[in-house]
Amino acid sequence: MGERVDDGELERLVGMAAEVLAGGPGTFDQGWDRADFVDWFERHGMYAVAREVGTAGPATDRSGRGQAFWRNRLREAIRATPGSEKDDALRSLVAQLAPASPPTPDSGDLFDFREGTFNGQVIGVQTVHNSYAVPAPDGTQPAASAWLLAKDVEPLTHGVRPTRRMKGLPVLPPYVRRDQDDAINSAVGQARSESGLVVVLGQAYVGKSRAALAAMAQVLPGHRVFAPARNEDLRELPALLRGRAERCVIWLDDLDGHLGGRGLEPRLLSQLSALEAVVVATMRDEAYDKCVGTSAHGRLLDLAQLVELPRTWSPSELERAERTGDLRLIEAVRESGTVGVATYLAIGQRLWNDWRRARNPQRHPRAHALVRAAVDLARCGLTGPLPRDLLVTVHDGYGIAGLERESLDDAWEWVGRRRYGSLRMMRCSDRETRPFEDVLPYAVRTAEQNDRETGPFGNVLPYFVHTAEQDDGFPAVAGWVWGQAVEAARADPSAYDVEGVVAGARAAYTGEAEAGDRSAMHALGLLERRQGEGEKAESWFRRAAEAGWTESAGHLGRLLVERGESREAEPFLELAAEAGDHVAATLLGTLLRDRAFQWFEAATESGSPQAARQLGDLCLAAGDLIQAENSYLLAEQQGYAEVARSSGMLHLLCNGHGAAQVWLARAVAAGDGPAAELLAHLGTGPQPLEETRGRFSFSEAYPLDNAHYGVVLEEQGEPAEARRYYERGYQVGDSYAAYRLAALLDKQGKSEEAGVWYRKAAEMGHPAALKAVAERPRTPDTVKE
Repeated sequence: MGERVDDGELERLVGMAAEVLAGGPGTFDQGWDRADFVDWFERHGMYAVAREVGTAGPATDRSGRGQAFWRNRLREAIRATPGSEKDDALRSLVAQLAPASPPTPDSGDLFDFREGTFNGQVIGVQTVHNSYAVPAPDGTQPAASAWLLAKDVEPLTHGVRPTRRMKGLPVLPPYVRRDQDDAINSAVGQARSESGLVVVLGQAYVGKSRAALAAMAQVLPGHRVFAPARNEDLRELPALLRGRAERCVIWLDDLDGHLGGRGLEPRLLSQLSALEAVVVATMRDEAYDKCVGTSAHGRLLDLAQLVELPRTWSPSELERAERTGDLRLIEAVRESGTVGVATYLAIGQRLWNDWRRARNPQRHPRAHALVRAAVDLARCGLTGPLPRDLLVTVHDGYGIAGLERESLDDAWEWVGRRRYGSLRMMRCSDRETRPFEDVLPYAVRTAEQNDRETGPFGNVLPYFVHTAEQDDGFPAVAGWVWGQAVEAARADPSAYDVEGVVAGARAAYTGEAEAGDRSAMHALGLLERRQGEGEKAESWFRRAAEAGWTESAGHLGRLLVERGESREAEPFLELAAEAGDHVAATLLGTLLRDRAFQWFEAATESGSPQAARQLGDLCLAAGDLIQAENSYLLAEQQGYAEVARSSGMLHLLCNGHGAAQVWLARAVAAGDGPAAELLAHLGTGPQPLEETRGRFSFSEAYPLDNAHYGVVLEEQGEPAEARRYYERGYQVGDSYAAYRLAALLDKQGKSEEAGVWYRKAAEMGHPAALKAVAERPRTPDTVKE
């Protein structure tokens, strides 16, 4: 490669270029072509700066501030070109962008007023311009030896489009010999002998520049290369070349930009041929079709040797590309289809840059998110068409600002738009029957897919997936995206490699989990459980729960319950339940109920009436009416009055409305609100008292039934018998019996005696009796008592 440019030379070049860029559009009239700067900045990856130069034009401020801005941009661009290719980039910069130093007044190019003093208006007129080389101190034109040799020309600075850069690989993939190379080499060789014009024709982005430069390097390695900017004045070129010992080749990339009165035309070509100069050019098909129809341009093109380079690569070209071992070429061979390797690589990179810029909230943030979703899902292993519902779900998760300003329909249209005449970022379909124009493998649907897919879907350009995978700065796939990918793969195992997706998710989660990410631990637990790996799932859930991830606590608790370790599961379930996990709360309640049944049963067997009533309630809720009745009867036998509502509910369920009314009345008198509601719904109409009387007639074994039997007798018009049973109930300690007797006496008009029994019931703690005593007027007798 060429001689290295030292730091001093670099700063000199940067300073000169910055002065021009800070000088405004008028400066470009002095041999500086804006397109050169646009191309140069683009080739160094600074697309925003290139747009500023190419559209709005540079700032018109020649102040130190303006020049400082451009010096910084130029230095950034040069630093962005790492490795040995830096030398060639700078050498090309010298050849193309170095402005002419102010010549002496004899040259006629420039009057130098910088040292003058003026008292009035001064007008300077410049009439001749050139930028071929820097004049020598004696005013003579220097030799063309300042130009690069053809074998040393750097492709990126001479029209070749950049592609993805990969660590450890050259900036450009190695050149792959095209089937047309022999024809191009032959034409260039003939032009060397006859000093003519060779034009490599083809569609945009098919590799014309790379093929032509490769032919120049092979056939004309020792020729000096002059590469003028677009629209540069070429009329002085014969004078510059005349008398030179070294032969030269004129490189005119995109020939249509070098035609016209100041550019190449038949007479100038004749002069160059007479000086043994070779002209090698490239031209797009559409430009050729346009130019060949004009008289002046058509006559020039009639003199050219034309070699057409097709877009699609032949099998032998594809095989040669794969043999290079360059991963970019190998990927392009597999993914490019009839679009061609060169087109795929060049346009793929342009699309990637367009997509990255779309993230700006003022551009296409929703479209950016849709492509990001497709890229991430593909990185998860979901290759091929993806359901659009899945893409939308994942794209919602990125939370990019500005999504609301762009509709989903607009986003789909933007990502599916064909760009640069060849490729789309994504291919999208609204219906299964929609025709497809793309010819890339990523856009082709198989018959099996047609049979399987019934909804809208989309898939992303593989170039994006490979670039994301090989870019160290690109964000890793988030855990929640892996979760979506795993579920999608399981939902359609015929379309996706489920095991491959699961393995990828496991590897991604494990790395994050080992670094302490609790959500990744939980995700691994879910993944392993779904795979049937119970022990592994339990281990990850336990680690996450112990680290404070409550959702994992619920899953761990469920696993332990399934394994029969309910007692160990309870604290984990309680932790999850307290965090709002209703499934864990339900399971915990069920476990506690089962444990409660166990312990209530044990306490009942030990003689606890409270436990018997609770056991009966559990049995009643479970629908075991027989066991519920047996438990209530055990409580009744021990005179446990708190069983009243429970026994009343049991009788209601068994259609024993009369008995239910008796029991519920007892509960209501004791202050039981729910019992009051039940009794109100039951009503106070006639009840089957004979049946009820038989239910309570044998009350000796059940102390509470004395009062109940008294209630039935009272309802049947037998107050004397009722009183007798109320008194028996009182004698065995039933406060409700004393209260019922007091109420009976009140109805009979025996107020004083009723008051005595109210007080007896109150002394036993009966709630209704306490209230009655408090509400009754005080008499001298009661005061005395």
